[in-house]
Amino acid sequence: QVQLVESGGGLVQAGGSLRLSCAASGRTFSYYTMGWFRQAPGKEREFVSVISWSGGTRDYADSVKGRFTISRDYAKNTVYLQMNSLKPEDTAVYFCAARKGYSDNAASYDYWGQGTQVTVSS
Repeated sequence: QVQLVESGGGLVQAGGSLRLSCAASGRTFSYYTMGWFRQAPGKEREFVSVISWSGGTRDYADSVKGRFTISRDYAKNTVYLQMNSLKPEDTAVYFCAARKGYSDNAASYDYWGQGTQVTVSS
């Protein structure tokens, strides 16, 4: 089992920044691909970003490319999502997730955090 706890969400004005954190415990963090997903009210959960177990491969949704950066700290068993130039359409609950093997498909992830709310005001 892997337990995931997100933090760092909040209310920010358009153009601002937030850094989300996802602390992992349980099975060895370094074995897992880590993903960030988000879900806005009335919408499906969507892919935001993913980082491989080694940190050597990262991908982003087109909508966040150039604005968001994913990273991981093995010493702290934590994955981060740095979000810059935030837009109102980034408003959503953000979830981190873990799985073995690389994927941007939310349905394939085995472990999920509880989510953290990000609200961007215009």
